[in-house]
Amino acid sequence: MAPDSPWFDKRRHQDRRPFLLARNRIVSACRHWFENQGFVEADVAALAVSPGNEAHLHGFATSIIHNDGSAAPRYLHTSPEFACKKLLAAGEEKLFFLGHVFRNRESTLTHAPEFTMAEWYRVGAPYQQIIDDTISLLRLAAATTFTTDWRWRGWQCNVNAEPEWLTVQDAFLEFAGVDLLITLQGRRGADREALARQSPVAFRDGESWSDIFSRILVERVEPHLGNGRLTILYEYPSVEAALARVSARDERVSERFEIYAAGVELANGFGELTDANEQRLRFEAEMDIKEQTYGERYPIDEELLQALAQMPEASGVALGFDRMVMLATGASSITQVQWTPSG
Repeated sequence: MAPDSPWFDKRRHQDRRPFLLARNRIVSACRHWFENQGFVEADVAALAVSPGNEAHLHGFATSIIHNDGSAAPRYLHTSPEFACKKLLAAGEEKLFFLGHVFRNRESTLTHAPEFTMAEWYRVGAPYQQIIDDTISLLRLAAATTFTTDWRWRGWQCNVNAEPEWLTVQDAFLEFAGVDLLITLQGRRGADREALARQSPVAFRDGESWSDIFSRILVERVEPHLGNGRLTILYEYPSVEAALARVSARDERVSERFEIYAAGVELANGFGELTDANEQRLRFEAEMDIKEQTYGERYPIDEELLQALAQMPEASGVALGFDRMVMLATGASSITQVQWTPSG
């Protein structure tokens, strides 16, 4: 079989088919898990007013043509988060989504422009509960494929082993020799020069604190995560909180976590921010960075901010479903576990 043959080549499809059938079994098992936990599935619209307001998140743009011929900009959603939070404001309490999302500029062995995300929310629950949920689903995927020993490009992870818990501060100290907390100034401030002086990786003039943080995370910290067992990386700096609330213990850090297996980031979750004014400030700051870096900015979803003012406290998480299936089945890339890859 030629390496560049299309995914619908019969021989290539036969090679991929065992992964795809295993994917279907994992889909079914996960849906049953959510139903048994009392969750309601939300089939949210893919078209959104804003694809998200993180600086380095890229959406697919389109438009709605009204009956009078006028056009209104829309985007394919990068996550169901905004829609789900509006449903939480409407009164839903245990909500999950399992479906397709879209992100531009993302095509690697672990990224695809169109992929499947599992995302769920619990009203009134601490984010520890959402972390426990995520571990349960990863172990369910492993049980469904009878493979608890996940491997990826030289990494190995026993999904059933007791997870490793690491704060971002401790991970940076251990693997990069960087004291992050001394570079942070409250919930929104960060001292670039203080981080640059400690940085073990090269950086360019004009790069921000966030740029240097990301480079250290990717180059020095992530290669050590999820090796041997799952790693829960938590208490991200508040300046990297995205849509997470600030920790009541220390305003320099937030209730944000990520979960890694075999060096692959699988889940990103929050104790959800419900302060609409704070969220607006974060969105605007991120869009300023986006405009400076890429020459564009996305609109702010005003309905989301209205919903946040009514939304109860909740915790939520997004799980890269295709990545989980890839590791659980031993596939070599994300496209091997997608029925019809796009790219």
